[in-house]
Amino acid sequence: MIVMRPSDYFSKNLCPVCNRKGVQNVINIKQVPIVCNSLSDTRQAALDAPLGDIELAFCRQCGHVFNLAFDAQQIGYTEDYENSLHFSPRFQEYATALASDLVGRYGLIDKDILEIGSGRGDFLRLLVELGQNRGVGFDPSYPGPAKGEELPGMTFVQDYYDQRYAGFPADFILSRHVLEHIPQPGAFLRMLRAVIGERQETVVFFEVPNVLYTLHDLGIWDLIYEHCSYFSASSLAEAFRCSGFEVLETRQTFGGQFLTIEARAAQEKKSNAIGQDSSLEEIARDVQTFAGNYREKVSAWKKRLQAFKQTGKRVVIWGAGSKGISFLNTLKAPDTIEYVVDINPRKQGKFISGAGQQIVSAAFLKTYQPQVVILMNRNYEAEIQRQLQDMGLDVEIAYA
Repeated sequence: MIVMRPSDYFSKNLCPVCNRKGVQNVINIKQVPIVCNSLSDTRQAALDAPLGDIELAFCRQCGHVFNLAFDAQQIGYTEDYENSLHFSPRFQEYATALASDLVGRYGLIDKDILEIGSGRGDFLRLLVELGQNRGVGFDPSYPGPAKGEELPGMTFVQDYYDQRYAGFPADFILSRHVLEHIPQPGAFLRMLRAVIGERQETVVFFEVPNVLYTLHDLGIWDLIYEHCSYFSASSLAEAFRCSGFEVLETRQTFGGQFLTIEARAAQEKKSNAIGQDSSLEEIARDVQTFAGNYREKVSAWKKRLQAFKQTGKRVVIWGAGSKGISFLNTLKAPDTIEYVVDINPRKQGKFISGAGQQIVSAAFLKTYQPQVVILMNRNYEAEIQRQLQDMGLDVEIAYA
């Protein structure tokens, strides 16, 4: 999902958040799927998926990380785009707690809620139901309601959100895992600030991946072409301040993998000076060591997969989201890993972009009997282990 039109992409000479020069290269990663969450119906179609390069760069001024090689004209989000996590009980627990917190702290009862990049509307539905609110979601990839699905209090617009929709009322505006897809986040946020106008009571909530998890904790499988921006708390806050917002709070959530920000229209225009942030030094240190650490981790995993192959072990990975797709495309091991497990039924039977592995249900493992299951995200460890135990499978668990 994305919210600005594909012709908008950034200059290679300037940081897309603070609009300053002085960016440094971090690492180059060649030939990754351009849209990894658009899965294919056949293996050959998956192998033929278009590829692009990542040239990761770091802004020393505000702490932003972004892909210099990103070309938004190559990106297309259609109805076959599938990245919903709401089939996971663990993720549902997180999303429900987050929605309850927002409803409680901001008094979202009988309010108008607008979501940018709403996908199929899973989170918007939570906010509508918890507070008896009215919700409208914008997403060009929205496929329409499922057969027999009722959407009381909810409206969806299958389009990009921009000034044309300024007439939609909004007491609360949210956007989750969208801003990292936008090449010019500052331009988008300034547009949103202009739409809000003088309604200073309107609260804005955004959630994005946390670049510190990628750099410091080596969550390297989160590096995908679709994400042209990787926000730190520093660069996320700077993007909002420079766009005319007052930042209320930033948080690390979901085991440090996500960042959230809450803001509202500022009464006074922010100066062009960047504030000092001690976290910039930490990010800069992580940037200096990241390329070496990335290569070491990739090398270690290649050796590990080779060892599995030599001993004849059947290996599957669990998780056909962006992490799993990045893992398989980076390691290129189709002769070692044939299948990917995912509990999202809309993914099952499809094939991994670029790498070609087939996506299967958890029940498939009862027949396949793998010896090794590689978990793509530790946040789901307890949930996955319960499913393996319920199927009577005694397997080696590895953590990507």
